[in-house]
Parts: sequence; structure tokens; C-alpha cells
Amino acid sequence: MNGAANHNHPMGTHMKQTTVGGDSMEDVFLKPLGGGGGGRLFKLWMTGLILVAGWGLYCYIRQLYYGLGTTAMGNYVSWGLYISSFVFIVGISHSGTLVSAILRVTNADWRRPITRSAELLTVASLMFGGLMPVIDMGRADRAPFLIIFGRIQSPLLWDVICITTYLTGSSLFLFLPMIPDMALCRDRLGATSAPWRRWLYRTLSLGWQDTAANWARLERCMKIMTVIIMPIAVSVHTVIGYIFAMTLRPGWNSTIFGPYFVAGALYSGAAAVVITMAAFRKAYHLEKYITLVHFNNMGKIVLALTIIYAYFNINEYAVPAYKMESAEGYLLRDLFSGGYATVFWILQFGTVMLPAVVLSFTKGRTPVVGSIACLVIVLGAWVKRYVIVVPTLLHPYLPVQGVPYSWSHYFPNWVEFSITLGALAGIMIFLTLFSKLFPIGSVWEIREGEEIDRRNLLLNEMTAKEHAQTAVSAEAQP
Repeated sequence: MNGAANHNHPMGTHMKQTTVGGDSMEDVFLKPLGGGGGGRLFKLWMTGLILVAGWGLYCYIRQLYYGLGTTAMGNYVSWGLYISSFVFIVGISHSGTLVSAILRVTNADWRRPITRSAELLTVASLMFGGLMPVIDMGRADRAPFLIIFGRIQSPLLWDVICITTYLTGSSLFLFLPMIPDMALCRDRLGATSAPWRRWLYRTLSLGWQDTAANWARLERCMKIMTVIIMPIAVSVHTVIGYIFAMTLRPGWNSTIFGPYFVAGALYSGAAAVVITMAAFRKAYHLEKYITLVHFNNMGKIVLALTIIYAYFNINEYAVPAYKMESAEGYLLRDLFSGGYATVFWILQFGTVMLPAVVLSFTKGRTPVVGSIACLVIVLGAWVKRYVIVVPTLLHPYLPVQGVPYSWSHYFPNWVEFSITLGALAGIMIFLTLFSKLFPIGSVWEIREGEEIDRRNLLLNEMTAKEHAQTAVSAEAQP
């Protein structure tokens, strides 16, 4: 790298290279950035995603033209699949806060190869998840009115403020550790890259040079952002919980919805991190860097969060079920033994308890088994949000007490499914294109971890020799 020698920073990020299996660590992470068109599988993958996203966009344009009457929503269920998906997708965004921010604070060195993919998942989830309420509005042109004519006492306005702040903070949190790697791409790929790539890496590197002053500024900024991003992340899903809890409806009128939603977001977000790191590990052959240790440690985190989420889940249903108050009683009977019973019990035992049992064993925290368990968790979390939103809207308070509803029904139609799947395809397109433009692992942080491991190994060897010499000297004394 241009500029000062690598002694300015203890990692010597761009000057030293560790060669493993013929390729240096930098080469492994820069290889996907070669600028080629990718293999056949990559082209098929991108073609499929673009078709799904394009179809979803067409359905959304059709919905804009004909109105929300093209969906299955009505007067009773005006928050259907769109808002359920909004809660789910924004919940996934807690992945970056968990893996990157919290593990940075706790100095968990094993986090280094997976922090960027987690931070990337956060930004992608917020970008597309934040669009779902606008889609649900029907009239997208009215979205600015939430700010212009918003009332500060409304949880909806709190939600807009929190998500906007979280997206801004998460984007900075993703970008800051990328600056040294952008300089690496600028210097290592500049001669062979297309002009637009050279311009991109040169611009995003912000004139970075490998000097002590630059490293000190970067470390200081990252520490500040780490401290800031955690309370912002907690506030986002707490406020989403408030949107429901502050609405006078049976099933939502709960005082634990704030922490319950945060726990659910961390639980599904951690599972999504496991799936993401497994996908990138397989696609870009990162087995030397994303190892069994990472899957084992992340599996333990997912297990702990699953148990916490199960505890909140039990509290959410056990307390009102003990009382069976009339308004909530209709909803709970529908969930426990009525039309939603099958889905409800599958969610409790199949997507919460079963993955917890699987992840309790070491063999359940391997890349294949752990990823399958986490995929079940993520799918279950999506359906769980649907169960939180829709049955409650189908059980409103009625003017005549003691008379349950009997005339309303809702199930998403093809328009809603198409638009929602289009948004999910958009997330995956963003993740894929990012991995083709930028290193999917934080190269300098991985190098830092290697240097720390090397120093610890040398220190242990020196300590062992000193102990051995001390023991020999003690034996030699009369």
C-alpha cells in the first residue's frame, strides 16, 4: 500500500500476506472481485432473483394503479402480509448489532471473519424492510405526510424516526471498517479493474494511507459507532412492539411487547447470520476463515436467544390464557384449538423447541445441520409475525359483548405474495452484488486476528520455555 510503512499499525494490514494453500488471505477475499461475469450458477442465481424481483415490481405497479383492492386485505385486516413481513425483515436487521457491535464490545476475536456479512445483512434488511409499510399504505405519495403532518405522540412517527436513524447508523457502521479494505482494492486491483471500479475504490477509500494517525481515527470512530448503534437497534424493535402494544386490541394489549419483539429480532437475526455466513462460505470457498468454530459459537448464541425467546413466548400466551378474559379468550381459543391451532403449535414446537434441541448438541452446530436449524428458525419467525398480526385483526372488539366475530376472513393473495417475495429477492440481489464489488470479509480485521494469535502463540512458547528453564535450574540446585 502507498504511504508509510506497515510498522505504523500493528497488523501491517496491506504489507504482510499470509499464504495458505497457495493463496494469500488477501487473494482469497479479493478473488470474487475480479470483475468477471461469474460462473454458470451465479448467472442462474442472479437471473432467478431478477425475475422474482421484476415480477414483484410489476405487481406493485399494478397495485398502485388499481389500489389495495387487488390484495386480500379489507376493513378488518388492513395490516396483512406486508406488515408481518415488515416486522420480520426489520427484525433480521438486528444481526449486525448482535454479531458486530456486541461481540466487538466483548472482545470476541472469533467474530472477525463474519462481521461484515452481518453488518451487510443489517443494511439490506433495513433498506427493503422499511419499504413494506409504504407498500401497505397503497398511496406511496402520502409517505412524506408521516413526517410533514406527523404527530410526535404517535408510535408510527417514532417508528419512522427510529428506522431512518438505524439505517443511517448501520450504513456508517458497515462503511467505516471498509475504508482500509477499499484502499487495499484500490492498490491491488487498480491496474486490472474497469475504470468505474477504480473510481469506486478510490472514492470510497477517502484517501486512506497506512499511517498511525489514520488507524487511530478509524479505531476511535468505530468505538463511537459501536456504542451508539446498540441502543438505536434496541429502540427500533421496541418501538415496533409499541405500535402494536399501544393499540387497544386483544392480543396486542401487552406490556412485554417491547422486550418480546427485541428478543425475537435478535433470535431471528442471529439465525440469519448463520445462514448468510454458510452461503458465503460455500460460494467463495472461505472454509479456511469461516470455520467450524464460528458455526459452533454462533450456534450457542442462537441457542441462548432461542431459550430467551421461548421464555417471552410462554409469558405472552400463558398469562392471558390463565384469565381467558372474554375479548382475548376468542383469540386464544382460535390460536390454541381453532383455525390457527395447527400453525400455532407447529411454530411453538417445530420452529422454537426443535431447533433449540438440535442446537444443544455439538453435531447440531455444524455448518450443514446448524444452517438447516437456523433456516427453520427464520421461516418460523416470519410465520410467527403473521400469527401476531392477522388473527388479532380478525378478532376486534365488537359493540355486542359476548358475540364473537363470524364474517371476516383473510389469507394473502398472489399480489401480496409476489410483492413480498420481490422484496426478499431484492435483499438477496443486494447481498450478492455487494459480495462481487467489495470483500465479504473484513481483511484488515482478519489480519489483526492472525497477528494476535501469532503473538499469543509466541508468548505461550516463551512462557513454556521459561518455566522449563526454571524447573531445570531448580533441579540442578543441591
